[in-house]
Amino acid sequence: MRAKKLLVFLLLGAFGCSPQATDEANYLASISDTKVLQFAIPGKELYDSHCANCHQKDGKGLGKLIPPLRDADYFKSNVHRSVWIMRHGKDGEILVNGQTYNQAMPANPKLSPLEIAQISTYLYNIWGNQEGVIDAPRVEAFLREQPRAN
Repeated sequence: MRAKKLLVFLLLGAFGCSPQATDEANYLASISDTKVLQFAIPGKELYDSHCANCHQKDGKGLGKLIPPLRDADYFKSNVHRSVWIMRHGKDGEILVNGQTYNQAMPANPKLSPLEIAQISTYLYNIWGNQEGVIDAPRVEAFLREQPRAN
C-alpha cells in the first residue's frame, strides 16, 4: 500500500498535479459568476505569462524583493493604482503589509486595456477577493488619469 501511495505521489508530481498545482488551478474554481469567469480565465493566462515570474502564481511575491499581491493591503486598497502600475510600471519604495519594497516594476505598455481588465478581474476575484468584473472601459478611465495615492 505504501509503494502504491508513493507511486501516485511521484506520478502526480511528474505531471504537474502536485498539491500546489492543484491549489493554483482551483483559484478559478472559487469564482461562480460566469461574467467574471469570462474575464478571469484569459486573465489567469495573461497573469501567468506577464506577472507570475515575479509575483508568483500563488501571488506571494519573492520574499523581501518582490511584494505579494495575495492578501496585500497595498494591492487591495486601490484598483485604479494597480491598473496604472500594470501599464506604466512603478519606481520607488512602497509599503506592503508593513514591509518596504524598493524593486522597480517594469511598465507593460503592450498590454491592451482589455488584457489589463482580464488580469485585474482575475486577481481581484481570487484569494478571497470579490471585486466583480473590471471591464475595459473602467480600465481605460483609470489609465487616463494617474491615481492620487501612488
